[in-house]
Amino acid sequence: MRNATSVPEFHFIQLSEDPDLQPVLSGLFLSMYILALFGNLLIILTVSSDSHLHTPMYFFLTSLSMVDIGFISTTVPRVIMDIQTHCPVISYVGCLTQMSLYVFFACMDDMLLSVMAYDRFLAICHPLYYQVIMNPSSCGVLLLGCFLLSLVGLLMHDVAVLNFSNCEDIFEISNFFCGPSELLNLSCFDIFTNNIVRYCVGALFGLLPVSGIIFSYFKIVSSIMRSSSSSGKHKTFSTCGSHLSIVCLFYGTGLGVYFSSSLSLSPRRNAVASVMYTMVTPMLNPFIYSLRNKDIKTALRKILSRIF
Repeated sequence: MRNATSVPEFHFIQLSEDPDLQPVLSGLFLSMYILALFGNLLIILTVSSDSHLHTPMYFFLTSLSMVDIGFISTTVPRVIMDIQTHCPVISYVGCLTQMSLYVFFACMDDMLLSVMAYDRFLAICHPLYYQVIMNPSSCGVLLLGCFLLSLVGLLMHDVAVLNFSNCEDIFEISNFFCGPSELLNLSCFDIFTNNIVRYCVGALFGLLPVSGIIFSYFKIVSSIMRSSSSSGKHKTFSTCGSHLSIVCLFYGTGLGVYFSSSLSLSPRRNAVASVMYTMVTPMLNPFIYSLRNKDIKTALRKILSRIF
């Protein structure tokens, strides 16, 4: 009989079986990680150093950059270590810790993107009330709400995946990290219970935020179309376009990865999609904002002029 006190361990799949490709993947992931850290830290430094950017919009952008640093740091260093050691194995505690951090930062990203859409909606559609509604206290409450809702998402997943006590000793995870959807598939709860958790979380952190974002931008576009100022339209489209690019990239890949693992899809294809979600999105976020945002570029020029 199996020893009931044994602790399970988790084996990841490898993105490639070709040994010659392993150093290439390791270097690629390290480069993406460094770029993500550099870009997000640059956004934080730029917003902090320029008093003109001390507004609700850039407060939430700075918060998003901090969350993105935590999000990409949850998976990439571990992946690089696994490639270098040729041992894609993680302990039970390590796997649950990685999943918990991953879920928390992903939910924070999710909520912050929704709050940023609400901020743009108020600024464009209700400019006279914007300063009153989006005061520092309100921004703090919204950020706290994002934090608490992220904890709810974390607890929902933790309760669902902690039941490994009477299962196998070794688990094969069809990804390169301990993702929540993969662990839901492996937990000892029945499929119906796991699907309830999966779709409740999908509704809370997918359907509702996306609906709010769509409504906000519907109102924004309607307001812009009624405006007669071409320069105002261009600035608004530039700012909102940056946010919409990130929203489409984040939700398109994130929800696809979360729900596709419950279907009979190729594990490697799912892992490649996870690379887009966990590495490419946090890396591109700061560059999308800095390249498309005139205020950020102006502040960056001021910083560079001081240095050089």
